[in-house]
Amino acid sequence: MTENEAVSALAALAHPQRLRAFRALVVAGPQGSTPSTLADQLDVARNTLSFHLKELAHAALVTIEPQGRNLVYRADFARMNDLLGYMTEHCCQGESCEVVAAAPRCTAC
Repeated sequence: MTENEAVSALAALAHPQRLRAFRALVVAGPQGSTPSTLADQLDVARNTLSFHLKELAHAALVTIEPQGRNLVYRADFARMNDLLGYMTEHCCQGESCEVVAAAPRCTAC
């Protein structure tokens, strides 16, 4: 993934409605979902959702498949993993990454 592709993907996800829609498609898995189902699930107007799905598709984060009179949107898991890989490519200077829980802090101290 190039830097410009990462910027495009992150910009597409940098809106609450698009992030919610993308997460819903991730949850839907490989079978995907139709816009009407997503609109009902997310409680958003269909025309608004259509705009956001178009932005996600433009960033190549979702795929669109016509099925009869419906469109089925699916999260592009390979692209999502490419973005995650890009973000973590040089994580921890090449060493094994282990998350260590920070000790609780007392704000009154």
